Amino acid sequence: MKAPGFWYAKPPSALGALLSPLGCLYGAATALRQKKGPGVDAGVPVVCVGNLTAGGAGKTPVVIDIVRRLAARGMRPQVVSRGYGGDAPTAPHRVDPATDDAADVGDEPLMIASSAPVWITADRPAAAEAARGTGADALVLDDGFQDPSLKKSLSLVVADGRHGFGNGFMIPAGPLRETVRAGLARADALVIMGDDAWGLADAVRRFGPPGLPVLTARVRPGPEVAEIAKDLCLAFAGIGHPDKFFQTLMDHGCRLAGHRAFPDHHPYSRADLDALRRRAEALKARLVTTEKDVQRIPREARGDIEVLTITLEWDDEAALDRLLQSPFS
Repeated sequence: MKAPGFWYAKPPSALGALLSPLGCLYGAATALRQKKGPGVDAGVPVVCVGNLTAGGAGKTPVVIDIVRRLAARGMRPQVVSRGYGGDAPTAPHRVDPATDDAADVGDEPLMIASSAPVWITADRPAAAEAARGTGADALVLDDGFQDPSLKKSLSLVVADGRHGFGNGFMIPAGPLRETVRAGLARADALVIMGDDAWGLADAVRRFGPPGLPVLTARVRPGPEVAEIAKDLCLAFAGIGHPDKFFQTLMDHGCRLAGHRAFPDHHPYSRADLDALRRRAEALKARLVTTEKDVQRIPREARGDIEVLTITLEWDDEAALDRLLQSPFS
């Protein structure tokens, strides 16, 4: 789905205000789910990486970074995901990046699977059991912050510094899945991705519990950006906030002849790709997209498409390491 523009209007638009009673019902349903209790104990520490909004916060690079950090400590982390964007199986399925397709397992699990084993299913406790059965001594829960079925040892809420919590309303009036106060009350830290243009740190002071840690991080493009910058580019993306991708390219010297935004998790058809190639040829430009998007392009159709990789950079790694130590001490 593509997030409606009014979700991020400041001040909130009339449409957001009009729909806010429906948002209150959505928030009430989320709050009711939380009353079911702390969930099943997985038998190993569970680090949850979630958010308070519908998509686009930057969870995936945080998940990948955390599994790499845990592995560097000699642990055997595995990831549990619902596999949003794919057809979540009822029984746990271990993602195979060599053979699985994004339409079946989701684009984000395919990305993460190159760093750690990933299990997908709507039944997260069952996925946790499957992971433990194959040797996992730590679990990273990709999303699932609002799902109480699995007990969490550490919960990190990720928020995009530019878009923040949007207009402050809940779905469908705004992007929030629950109230900021309720969400931050269950969080062990807030991770702000990029510069805090929205005012997230202030929101933590107003609505968060006293002393809630606030970490800051940002994504950096991979070394291939230097080669991409040598040619005129036509950029396309179907992610939560495609504008962030386009801006990243321009910030690192890439010349964009044009760009095309698709809905988040958009499955690229042959017609989509043919149209993009025709436009790129007319502009004498190279096609470039994100790591997440390329997962939704058939393998045989990726040859002429440049892919920008990203890595995560923390402003205070020691603060993150201290948080990650707590569930394992």
